[in-house]
Amino acid sequence: MQQVLVGRKQEIDLLNKALHSHEPEMVALIGRRRVGKTFLVRQALAGKIDFELTGEQNIGMRQQLQNFADRLTLHSKPLVPFQRPNNWHEAFNMLITWFDADTKPQKRVLFFDELPWLATRRSDFLPALGYFWNSWASQNHIMLVICGSAASWMIQNIIRDRGGLYNRITRRIHLQPFNLAETEAFLFHRGVRLDRYQLLQIYMALGGIPHYLKEVEGGKTAAQNIDQICFSPNGLLTDEFQQLYPALFEQADIHIKIIRLLARSRQGMTRSEIIEQGEVANGGNTSKVLEELESSGFITGFYAFGKKKKEIRFRLTDEYSLFFLKFMEENNNLERGSWQTFSQNQSWKSWSGYAFENLALRHLPQIKKALGIAESSAFSQRGSDQQAGFQIDLLIDRNDHAINVCELKFYSEELILTKAMATALRQKIAFFKAATQTKKQIFLTLISPFPLISNEHSVGLVDVSLTMDAFFE
Repeated sequence: MQQVLVGRKQEIDLLNKALHSHEPEMVALIGRRRVGKTFLVRQALAGKIDFELTGEQNIGMRQQLQNFADRLTLHSKPLVPFQRPNNWHEAFNMLITWFDADTKPQKRVLFFDELPWLATRRSDFLPALGYFWNSWASQNHIMLVICGSAASWMIQNIIRDRGGLYNRITRRIHLQPFNLAETEAFLFHRGVRLDRYQLLQIYMALGGIPHYLKEVEGGKTAAQNIDQICFSPNGLLTDEFQQLYPALFEQADIHIKIIRLLARSRQGMTRSEIIEQGEVANGGNTSKVLEELESSGFITGFYAFGKKKKEIRFRLTDEYSLFFLKFMEENNNLERGSWQTFSQNQSWKSWSGYAFENLALRHLPQIKKALGIAESSAFSQRGSDQQAGFQIDLLIDRNDHAINVCELKFYSEELILTKAMATALRQKIAFFKAATQTKKQIFLTLISPFPLISNEHSVGLVDVSLTMDAFFE
């Protein structure tokens, strides 16, 4: 099936502006593994890429340079194939010689994919790239697109570089996973027509990663697709977790350890809690790992309402990692239909609540649009000997002297508020007011896949009710 470039309108527009500008352009494209970076560049710049080179993981510089010579031969089609250069400075000089001999009037486009695998230690790739750009490319009609899945590496070594690439990036793209609306459009273009509740379940398990979503088949329910993709012997994601982090981070053990720790904490953890409970070394490396995980989109840091900046909490928000650790890791030999079995037990209820909260956090702009408001922060408070603890799923702190206290409920049908649920919600509001001493107007906002059925327990308590349709806007 031919792939179609769905969404990505802002990113396509940015690439087109760089292509048609009258200035040399260096575009940095960042995004996690399998989010569609390479596909975006190749589709948006189809027929316009003059030279493309992709780094390979775990091979030496000699083979990378041979790959360069092979690609240059493929693109330029000389009478005699190019010989492998001795180093990257020599390789870039070969590019300059080829381009200088070319009389093409349009902007020439270079695409270096998986840059971190090209710029290994002692390769001198980055100094050579900096010299190439500063001494020649920046004075010619050139568009250079550099791309990498290791987002933190790209930020530290390219965007924040203090050497030859300092302040040379002209445009940046941080490619995000599809949101639910984009997921719906992507699957529709692939002939998969599912209702939104089915899409919600697939997204909560797989996230918005296009490479994962390609495996979803039409004519099957969400449960059947999840079974096939995650639990069958030939499923794409049966062993993805083992490959995911080592492909992005050197010495990924600490990254995985933190991911496992956060998977057990629905309300998130501070850096000090991670160090204490995970027995992680208290040093700069822990901060670096947290930054790398956040930059790559696996975890999200948020500040508690009214708390100091140093009390930032981290939460695991990568859907697949959470799903794998909850269900797949210890159950990789189950038969077809295993997910339907899981979905009937208590562990499913625990996971679905966490995953639905993550979905809401990822679609916060859509929620705010539905409510017609701006600005948000998260707040939680654990119990003590003096006061019972309470967890607020999501707060939206508004500019108009009001706060939406959001309660997220994942149900497979319309929600009917019981007396016990109503009492718990009233207590939660009271605890929140007492703990924060806020003078702002409080609006209780209930978010669930299906509508809230109004009754004597909801009237006068729930101010706003949103369904899953808000996420698809």
